[in-house]
Amino acid sequence: MSMTDILESEHRTGKIKLHGPEDFEGMRKAGRLAAECLDMLIPHVQPGVVTDALDRLAREFILDHGALPACLGYRGYTKTVCISVNHVVCHGIPSERALREGDIANIDVTAILDGWHGDHSRMYGVGPVAPRAKRLVDVTYEAMQRGMDAIKPGATTGDIGYAIQTYVEAQRCSVVRDFCGHGLGRVFHDSPNIVHFGQRGGGERLRPGMFFTIEPMVNLGKWQVKVLSDGWTAVTRDKSLSAQCEHSIGVTETGYEVFTASSAGLFQPPILVG
Repeated sequence: MSMTDILESEHRTGKIKLHGPEDFEGMRKAGRLAAECLDMLIPHVQPGVVTDALDRLAREFILDHGALPACLGYRGYTKTVCISVNHVVCHGIPSERALREGDIANIDVTAILDGWHGDHSRMYGVGPVAPRAKRLVDVTYEAMQRGMDAIKPGATTGDIGYAIQTYVEAQRCSVVRDFCGHGLGRVFHDSPNIVHFGQRGGGERLRPGMFFTIEPMVNLGKWQVKVLSDGWTAVTRDKSLSAQCEHSIGVTETGYEVFTASSAGLFQPPILVG
């Protein structure tokens, strides 16, 4: 199936899809590939490396493994991954910009394998980073984990947002409100939306077979962001540092399954590697 075919077949109905055992297996394979792609990039995230070179490595890796890069050509996007450095919140476009020692960078990749989307992002440190930057990344990772731990049948999407928001704000950071997690599967962006703030009991009721991402964006300063003139790159309005962590999740009968876990154990504290 060509990228054009996939994009034209994407159809968000507004209804939440429930998936069976074969669908879980498809998502495991796609998620594993996305995690392996980000594992592969770890030794390449170094001072002096241009972000476009990392994008090329990711594209070659995905294609070599019989998959397609979901972002390439998506709504006019021209790259395989998003690379968001320092005060860039999300959707940073790879370019000839060179990474510098002390940077923190989020790399976000989605691989389509046999029609299933594995969507995953994580933080990388470029050489030694400042303690406040490392703390921000640790808070963001823990926020994602607390959001996932709120997942079980009968809970709600609001429970997820509440768990993330209360933890982040207790750490004197802020949760970005302009972007959210989303349903996925054979469709890249589907229902439900997973916001990373909210009230207990609010939103959609969680049921076994739901697939979605949890991907909190956390700022050291205020939560407000703006999108630059390229139409993609979102940055903090106060130029404070931002971090993001993302997993693709399936709701099970007893809790949840992470589809994008690193089989090498490389996406867990301490996660600032490189």
